[in-house]
Amino acid sequence: MSLNAKLVKGFKLKKIDVAFDSNIVVLNRSVARSYGISEGSIIGVGCSGRVFGGKVVLSDSLVDKYSIGVPEDIYEKLSECENVELYPFEFPPSFSYLRKRLRGEHLPENAYMSIVRDVTHGLYDPGQIAAFLLSQVYKPLSLDELAYLIRAMVETGEIVKFPETVYDEHSIGGVPGNSKVALIAVPIVASMGLLIPKTSSRAITSPAGTADTMEVLARVDFSPDEIHEIALRARGTIVWGGALGLAPADDIFIRVERKLAIDPQTQMVASILAKKLAMSVSRLVIDIPFGKGAKVETEEDAVELGSLFLSQAQRLGITMRVALTYGGEPVGFTIGPALEAREALETLIKGTGAPNLVEKACSLAALVLSLGGVTSADQAACEALKSGKAYAKFKEIIEAQEGDPDIKPEDIPISSIQYTLTAPRDGIVSFVNNVALNMAARLAGAPDDKSAGIRLYAKTGYRVRKGDPLLTVYASTKNRLRDAVRTLSELGAFVIEGVLVRILP
Repeated sequence: MSLNAKLVKGFKLKKIDVAFDSNIVVLNRSVARSYGISEGSIIGVGCSGRVFGGKVVLSDSLVDKYSIGVPEDIYEKLSECENVELYPFEFPPSFSYLRKRLRGEHLPENAYMSIVRDVTHGLYDPGQIAAFLLSQVYKPLSLDELAYLIRAMVETGEIVKFPETVYDEHSIGGVPGNSKVALIAVPIVASMGLLIPKTSSRAITSPAGTADTMEVLARVDFSPDEIHEIALRARGTIVWGGALGLAPADDIFIRVERKLAIDPQTQMVASILAKKLAMSVSRLVIDIPFGKGAKVETEEDAVELGSLFLSQAQRLGITMRVALTYGGEPVGFTIGPALEAREALETLIKGTGAPNLVEKACSLAALVLSLGGVTSADQAACEALKSGKAYAKFKEIIEAQEGDPDIKPEDIPISSIQYTLTAPRDGIVSFVNNVALNMAARLAGAPDDKSAGIRLYAKTGYRVRKGDPLLTVYASTKNRLRDAVRTLSELGAFVIEGVLVRILP
């Protein structure tokens, strides 16, 4: 690694028992002062050319002037170092490439490898990472650059290999209630014998990610070796990709995206495909919901995004199908981890449920099955759900992931702090506001508080009478409940049209 800094030798490494959302490096104040290092700046620590960075924290009690303190993960990576070197530098080694990216220049493959390596080594601060992400909002990556970024994200992390073909399905999300679909689709596929070790994300801008929802029922944070064993035993998993060390730059990018409430299209594609490649997925179905209030609003934009996925799949050796699905209103009747886990479990136990939830889960599962050569895939997927075969497999997956396979929907706790919104008039529901529901569910506490969220009682086309319940908000606190209800009122969660519109003359 080429570093634009004068190294300082002769420090002992000390493990510091702290937990932060980013790496830190603890320096003695006198050492920092002598080298002109200020608190909050980014510095590198390493030996033999292996350098990891973090934000500077100053302390005279945690370290002496001959020691450098680091969290356990950096300590383990540098455990073979008898002494470590300190690299005070103003910018990361790859910063010149970032500046070119900000100017709109196209970068070669080695530039993306340098940027991603520096990000994973902790040499970029959140502001610099935000600049890289925002550059994609205003100056999207070329098709070649996107492939370079994906490969760099894969190669800087762990890769889990399996002795057979690996399948998966993944939704780009953005629709309230969407996180529970995988909890139905994955066991359908696994029950038919295909290997589907699904890695999922936590929520970025939505009230629940698939990993958040599955975590209500079972553990989702496993090592690559554990995932390998669980997947081969149960034929399927639903786990959090962030705990696996797969494409670790992605987890760093996501933390910054979450704070900015952005999800750049090219970075989203890179995020999904890098994690899939790291799990050795070679057969993949991508779900792109579109509709008012969804992440993608028009069919034209959905086709464009689907084409972007397909072009990258061809470059990366993945056989892919893209499903464009209706995302103009919530999937099912629940929003938020605990509520969605309940609905998914109810659907699997009964073999039926909300029409758009069942249709979506079965359709996506059928597409995966068709990639595996299963004949009459649509019929096979529906039958696996109706017969209870998918539920039996889901119980196996829950048990393999250290959950209670006999858990029932009513066993899952939801918040007791509630408010029910009722219909202000008689009429027919003509519109359900995805944006309002997403915002309100997050304000209520989801996904951090898994018991928070929203339960719907009416959707588009439902006839309601004045006073009928439309939805119930479940919140972490009374203040959060008040904020959520106010947002629903201000943005309008429902539009209810009367049958009699106007009288002439």
